[in-house]
Amino acid sequence: MAFDKYVKLPGSERQPVPGAAKTGVLDPNEPMHVTVVLRERPAPKNQPSLAELVAKGGRVSRDEYAAQYGADPKDVQEVEKFAHAHGLKVGQVNLLARTVSLAGCCSAFAKAFQVDLATYQYEGRAYRGRSGAVNIPAELSDIVRGVHGLDNRPQAKTHFRMATDASAAAATSYTAVQIAHAYNFPTSVNGKGQTIAIVELGGGYTQSDLNTYFSSLGIAPVPSVTAVSVDAATNQPTGDPNGPDTEVMLDIEVAGAVAPGAKIVVYFAPNTDAGFLDAINQAAMDKTHKPSVISISWGGPESSWTAQSLQNYNSALQAAAAVGVTVCVASGDNGSTDGSSDGSDQVDFPASSPYSLACGGTSLDISGSAIASEVVWNDLPNGGATGGGVSATFPLPSYQANAKVPPSANSGGAGRGVPDVAGDADPQTGYVVQADGSQFVVGGTSAVAPLWAGLVALFNQMIGTPVGYLNPNLYQKVALASGTFNDITSGDNGDYKAGPGWDACSGWGSPNGAAILQSLTSVGTSGS
Repeated sequence: MAFDKYVKLPGSERQPVPGAAKTGVLDPNEPMHVTVVLRERPAPKNQPSLAELVAKGGRVSRDEYAAQYGADPKDVQEVEKFAHAHGLKVGQVNLLARTVSLAGCCSAFAKAFQVDLATYQYEGRAYRGRSGAVNIPAELSDIVRGVHGLDNRPQAKTHFRMATDASAAAATSYTAVQIAHAYNFPTSVNGKGQTIAIVELGGGYTQSDLNTYFSSLGIAPVPSVTAVSVDAATNQPTGDPNGPDTEVMLDIEVAGAVAPGAKIVVYFAPNTDAGFLDAINQAAMDKTHKPSVISISWGGPESSWTAQSLQNYNSALQAAAAVGVTVCVASGDNGSTDGSSDGSDQVDFPASSPYSLACGGTSLDISGSAIASEVVWNDLPNGGATGGGVSATFPLPSYQANAKVPPSANSGGAGRGVPDVAGDADPQTGYVVQADGSQFVVGGTSAVAPLWAGLVALFNQMIGTPVGYLNPNLYQKVALASGTFNDITSGDNGDYKAGPGWDACSGWGSPNGAAILQSLTSVGTSGS
């Protein structure tokens, strides 16, 4: 096959990071790895499409998913022919995730995909970048849905915030166990038999810190924590509590404290467009560890992603929904603008995917073991605030049809409303965390995603089957039942205000865990 006629890959256009400086050409022999995303195979006769399956609350096993909706081996063969014609090696082929990993040198990739690659400098860090579109052979135009990894800029940011005085003694703080008690988490289960997946894009954990933390809570044995390498990234603590180690430890410690009987599997991936996607796919489709819930505390404004990334990640999250995995995602810590460079209102992705359970933030005051008050977390302009708003990418999902999602503060148009749920995220009412040999207080919506992931693990154990894609049940049944949420009616995150019922700051509010469990048990967990 000649592969001599090329077309632009839709949605692949990319520009340098705003403020980045082009510093030179790349070494043509620099090694690279790229992830190619393939189309979904056509549904067999009398079988629903993937979108239809998920919309109807259906669910399949991972093996059934591979057979019905994974990549077609014939499509993989076409990509392999293309790779070999350009001197690229074919690495891992994941039919479940519909991805093919390619390896080779910089010059080979530049020629194969007809892109100009160069080095850029941004905030003291160099990255390999490109501008314009990725080009693919016309023969692959119906097969390839995305090409990730040509550009390796940092794709996402953590969503944790240190307390102003982060020492555990000085700040108002709670343990995750105290917060779980205030939110009435079920106490007759501990997550046993469940696996919580956590996606991390840097940093690491130490067993000594975990031992110290869980010992301080009286939790024994220490929850099982396993590290999984994605794209050669590993558990690699930096020793700097201001860096990603604190994100990793916050996620593990919160999830482990509220569901100590669950196994925790941490998927470490490079902080790149390709690495993040590969981690989500690997966690969702892992037939060894079989997670029933995923926690993600990384993201960025929708405008910082390419259109192909928004769609390919959304497809990965849809696939997680199809195999019965709940994905809890932090909604961001920069208010209604999400820290966008132009000051426009934006929502954080991947929280804005309609297949994510988007987790917003509150400021929580506990008296004894009960909630004394709870409002929207907003410490702007000098601190952080919960993300939330209306997506400019994803249309209003059918499950939000009656949620009274407001029009976008930017365009006035309709879109997916963020967040879905909330929990304590204010660093000034934050969580005690052990990381890099010391204890301090941390907040941010990064804490809310693992809090909800732990709660979902408790649900799954109690019900005996994963609740899976929770959003349709959440909006159409659970949130409408009496007492399932602590409705947050005071505060704002900038351009969106809290109010009765669902709002674009706190979603339905913070959880009454036992009441949600009762509602889920009475309505079933099909997501219909």
